[in-house]
Amino acid sequence: MNNKDKNRLKILIAAILIIIAGFSFYIGYKIVLLIKQPEVFRTWIESFGIYAPLIYVLITILQIMIPLIPGEPMEIVAGYAFDSVKGTILCLLAESIGSIIVLLIVRKFGRKIVELFFEKKKIEDLKFLNSDENGVILFAMAFIMPGTPKDLLCYYGGLTDIDIRKLMLITTLGRIPSIITSTLAGSSLGDQQYIKAISFLLIAAALSLLGMLLYKNIHDRNSSKK
Repeated sequence: MNNKDKNRLKILIAAILIIIAGFSFYIGYKIVLLIKQPEVFRTWIESFGIYAPLIYVLITILQIMIPLIPGEPMEIVAGYAFDSVKGTILCLLAESIGSIIVLLIVRKFGRKIVELFFEKKKIEDLKFLNSDENGVILFAMAFIMPGTPKDLLCYYGGLTDIDIRKLMLITTLGRIPSIITSTLAGSSLGDQQYIKAISFLLIAAALSLLGMLLYKNIHDRNSSKK
């Protein structure tokens, strides 16, 4: 990395830290509102009028770029505020854009950006994804399964040798199962269909548990080969 890139990296890191502080406070507060007073949150979103979808998309893009807040609440928000269909489309659009930005930034500036958000051990644990010709398949399997650490995987993807176009496709399509179950739950919550909302959340939880078990199996099996 030359001096010019180092200076750019320092500026980028400083900007990210500033955004982290403001984003964590502002969005964290809004997420609390969703949990405690969901009708207040929807009113807040709707107050932006025709710009409400844009505001949601921008907030979600930031959430993907700054993975301090889990993505699931933002997916539930989409269904609650916009209904399941529109919410799914907006959520998928926002998370796809956010993922692409993350991949491009990591490809440009490298591991130092990843270490801003994740422990070195967690990063090292994913080395098996960049080890051989099966890296693309393993990465796709790990990302598509519900319950896997998608924020970490997205950032780590930028460190691999996997073609950037393939990574963009995987990090977009791989989010669909989680988005659909979460937005359906949010939409049911917004319609006060609480039994249906709980059902979708239970389905999401069961899929996440299964995904975590499968991911652990893939991780342990491939890490042991090194």
